[in-house]
Amino acid sequence: MTKVAVISANGRVGSLVVKELVERGYDVTGFGRKAQNTTVAQTYIQKDLFELTKADLAEFEVVVDAFGTFAPETLHLHVEVIKHLTALLAGTKTRLLIVGGAGSLYDDPEHKTQLVDTPDFPAEFYALAKAQTDALTELRKHDDVDWTFISPAADFQVDGKRTGKYILAGEELTLNDRGESIISYADYALAMADEIQNGDHIKERISVVGK
Repeated sequence: MTKVAVISANGRVGSLVVKELVERGYDVTGFGRKAQNTTVAQTYIQKDLFELTKADLAEFEVVVDAFGTFAPETLHLHVEVIKHLTALLAGTKTRLLIVGGAGSLYDDPEHKTQLVDTPDFPAEFYALAKAQTDALTELRKHDDVDWTFISPAADFQVDGKRTGKYILAGEELTLNDRGESIISYADYALAMADEIQNGDHIKERISVVGK
């Protein structure tokens, strides 16, 4: 049975990823800062992610980084989390999957312009998108870690339904048949679980869009 660690497991995305994995029969350990486990993970460990050690993660075949923060004074932590986790997993066979952002998706086939740098990008989301983009840039430096960065669609819906369907895409902003870049947290968690199961995109950034 594959053992998976989900960091920030009590979060909205993390808890849904835990649910998808447990339902597939994975042995899931959730890590979180709070004492209470609000997930269905079989095991829960209260520990701040910056206090995690190599020994804490040694037994897992997959680690999911579901960390997220929106406060301006903590946005730099997106990069710091990547630095910390890659240092712990460097040179190991443990796969690292990251819940990413959409701002780093490319707006052109030449991959010269990222969504965050386009003229119409919403100003209120710029700082967060830039922090998540910087996190991907940092991640790409680490060839000694088997990472996968999964970007959601531009419209990432917290309370959207689980349709069980999604489009697997790559580095570019992709639209569905209705011309939308949209996906629910629940369908994103489904896509994350599929990638954990299949392992088809090592050292790649992929993206997912709701059908």
